[in-house]
Amino acid sequence: MRLPRFLTPTTVASAHCDLPCGVYDPAQARIEAESVKAICEKYQANQDPEFRTRALIIKEQRAELVKHHLWVLWTDYFKAPHFEKYPQLHALFNEATKLAGASGAKGSADPAVADRLLQKIEEISTIFWETKQA
Repeated sequence: MRLPRFLTPTTVASAHCDLPCGVYDPAQARIEAESVKAICEKYQANQDPEFRTRALIIKEQRAELVKHHLWVLWTDYFKAPHFEKYPQLHALFNEATKLAGASGAKGSADPAVADRLLQKIEEISTIFWETKQA
C-alpha cells in the first residue's frame, strides 16, 4: 500500500553522526593513556609487592578505558569519507588499540610501551581535529 502523496516527505534530512559531534574527543583516550604511563613509572620505581599489585590492577583498568574510548571514536565518530581521506586511519586505530591491549600497555609495565600508545593517540588526534575543521 502506498502513502497518499500529501503524506510523502518533501524534505530529506541527513546528519554526520547520531549525536552532535562535540561529544567525541580523543582527549579521553589520551588522559587514560597518560594515567597508564604514570602508573608504569610508579610501578618501576617501587618494589613493594602490594603496591605493585595494586598498580597493575589500576593500569589494566585504565588501559581498558583507552581501548573503549578509541573504539568509540573508530566506530561512532569516523565515517567512510574520513577513511577515504586518511587511508592510514584504520591501521592507526588497530595499532593503538593493540598497544592499549594485552600485547601492549595492558600486558606490560614498561613506560616506553605507554609512550608508543600516546604517540598513536596523538596521530589519531591530529586527524580528528583536521576533520573537525572540514
